[in-house]
Amino acid sequence: NRIVCRSVLPLFKVVYDADSSFLKDLLANVNGTFQFGVKGTEDGAWVEFKDGECKVNIGVNPAADVAIMFKSHAAMNAMFTGGKPAEIGLPSLKGIWRLPLVIKTVPLLLGLTLLMPDNNPSDQAKRELKVRMTLYMVTNALSQLNKGGDEGMQKWTAKQPDRIYQLSVQDGDAAYLRIKAGKTKAGRGIYTRKGPFVHMKFTSLDSAYAVLCEGKDTLRAVADNDIIMEGSPEYTGTLGSFMVKIQELLLG
Repeated sequence: NRIVCRSVLPLFKVVYDADSSFLKDLLANVNGTFQFGVKGTEDGAWVEFKDGECKVNIGVNPAADVAIMFKSHAAMNAMFTGGKPAEIGLPSLKGIWRLPLVIKTVPLLLGLTLLMPDNNPSDQAKRELKVRMTLYMVTNALSQLNKGGDEGMQKWTAKQPDRIYQLSVQDGDAAYLRIKAGKTKAGRGIYTRKGPFVHMKFTSLDSAYAVLCEGKDTLRAVADNDIIMEGSPEYTGTLGSFMVKIQELLLG
């Protein structure tokens, strides 16, 4: 649930910023807050629309205009990872009568479905967006795995000095994970203050899509020149294993 709230739901802003539809322009002046959370806890995230901008905040906002509160962490996780209706259950609803705000949020929810393995768009812009979302989600989730107390991840990061693990797409998006003495931080773009300890370079958008979104084996991707790996093979392999773990946590 920590990964869902802190790595998946923040992608609402990525989807919103990429949207150029008539509906977005039509509802540009609709302001308000939309909460997703787990009933009886402080776990969740809320989306704030203000003056044509979108911001995602972690936690629970009691004053949210619209709120969907799930009965359990498992139910909320199922909602955002492609779970079945029986797993999601019937959440409690507040403020659903605020239709313009609800309508403004629905495209963001639909946008998150791009992350699902069976969502394979043919449109180039959507494929680029799916790669961008996956890059941002994976690097952030790696950091959250460490901050959330995963034993294996914490052991791996504990004795590392200041290192940058960079992922980038040629002529496209990039994201990184910074590790320093057991602490982690994810970021977007190319880290410029120092060179990467490991750099996973995707040679094209199609190469990145095949590996990140279609599950192409990394070794095969390297052999096919889809990826150029720079840095320690040992640490690259371990990083890849944690990326697989995140996929299993979110999608089973």
